Amino acid sequence: MTNQNISHMTAAAVLSVTLAGCAADPGSAPAATPGPQGTPGSAQGCKADKMEDSALIGKTESEATALLAGCRWRIGERNGEQFMGTMDYWEDRRTLGIANGKVTWVKRG
Repeated sequence: MTNQNISHMTAAAVLSVTLAGCAADPGSAPAATPGPQGTPGSAQGCKADKMEDSALIGKTESEATALLAGCRWRIGERNGEQFMGTMDYWEDRRTLGIANGKVTWVKRG
């Protein structure tokens, strides 16, 4: 075996151990994964486009989700926990803040 082969095998072993350490704890609750949801331009359209964004405030998360079917949307915050979002700008995308199961704010972009 050459030193280069040993070096590659060592790097692979270190990477394997590192990735194993990043695995989720099976006993912990799954992390919320908000992000772009919905499919813009779907056949049924977007019910929320027929109303002001402020009309979503006070709705339950499931009510808002139903209204946003076919829209581009994501959850930006839930119960004070902020979620990472992409920095790309979509004029039609709504970002929602949720507290205690209800929409508390809506932002576009």
